[in-house]
Amino acid sequence: MSAAPGRPKQACTVGASVSAALQRRQILLGAAGLAAPAIVRAQGASARVVVVGGGFGGATVARYLRTWAPQLEVVLVEPAETFVTCPFSNHYLAGLRSWNSIGHGYDGLRAAGVRVVHARAEDVDGARRTLRLDSGQLLRWDRLVLSPGVDVRWGALEGYDRAAAERAPHAWKAGAQTRLLRRQLQAMPDGGRFVMVIPDNPFRCPPGPYERASLVAHYLKHHKPRSKLLLLDAKNNFSKKELFLQGWKALYGDMLEWVSLAQDGQVVRVDARMLEVETAFGERHRADVLNVIPPQKAGLIAERAGAIDASGWAPVRGEDLASQRVAGVHVLGDAAQAGPIPKSGFAANNQGKVVAAAIAAELSGQDPPEAWFANTCYSLLAPGYGISVVGVYRAHEGRLIDLPHSVGVSPLDAPAVQRAAEARQGADWYAAISADIWDR
Repeated sequence: MSAAPGRPKQACTVGASVSAALQRRQILLGAAGLAAPAIVRAQGASARVVVVGGGFGGATVARYLRTWAPQLEVVLVEPAETFVTCPFSNHYLAGLRSWNSIGHGYDGLRAAGVRVVHARAEDVDGARRTLRLDSGQLLRWDRLVLSPGVDVRWGALEGYDRAAAERAPHAWKAGAQTRLLRRQLQAMPDGGRFVMVIPDNPFRCPPGPYERASLVAHYLKHHKPRSKLLLLDAKNNFSKKELFLQGWKALYGDMLEWVSLAQDGQVVRVDARMLEVETAFGERHRADVLNVIPPQKAGLIAERAGAIDASGWAPVRGEDLASQRVAGVHVLGDAAQAGPIPKSGFAANNQGKVVAAAIAAELSGQDPPEAWFANTCYSLLAPGYGISVVGVYRAHEGRLIDLPHSVGVSPLDAPAVQRAAEARQGADWYAAISADIWDR
């Protein structure tokens, strides 16, 4: 595979300094993403680690704890029997992938010795070290790992509540909302208008809205060529901005329009019944399909555990993603407030290995291995046209910082063969990370 889980690709799309940093990180972390700690012995034999959330972060922790500390009891709590990934859900929207291709079950984790409980985590008692499930069952834990993803801040955007999401879907938690948005896109008349509302930072997957816009535009170009796509953004800048703008101009011309914060792109009010939004300066925009990506926060169980602060996210210690607010608890993935590392599937998988190594080492009475973190985000603008951003990070005084000269993006004006190679690398990454977590 071109990009292995937990390891950034060695691509010609970043400068020499970035490539050198990535090579150093690969040497340090090895093929699994971290040097494996010693296997837990007698003192850890009766310990139980409970992991909440079966996505990129939580399922990785569960699998790698069983690999590195097989005497631990590992319980994974996840309500869904099939996990549908947000990465590559944009491909499904555009008709480039099937629904089943982005869904993953948990039989592989069970085969690895993980006890998988399909239930919803309802509450955490940090003093008694118990987790209450929606069934009423209490799970005792010695270490608790929370990887609940994001929840929507209902009401933070005037007019946008759960009922509004049934007419103006966010599709930012893959599942029924994704399928609803796909149906709306298919039903939209040729010559119609697709309006996307994009929030201010932070939110899940910084390049995600812009990849979605690209692939929606690809679908419209081939199926509804008289249609328009309008992006209303609460920011002036975004991940891989110049690459997206260049690609949109080349691929879609005036079909796609991006309106920045400075151009009155910030939406302050939604009327889902009328499929209309209002911007900060009072301009109204009507849509045939309205995709509202609202402000977000850490998943609810992190709040109920007492792990979040006023920001709505969970502050963590950079070295091991331990909660700064609740002893014995680690928070990772999208829910964590972990410095400059993006909220992405790649990052969550990497963080999962760091947390698994830290817990295994701690319960065996050893020092954890030095933690390094990485992220690579691939974006597809059209079939055969891929771009990416890469970064490497480390812990410093309890926070994550990016390494000097370690963040880079695909070059502007790259030849078609390079864009095609990055599109293939993105697909290879998805296959590899799916196998690393669920499909083996």
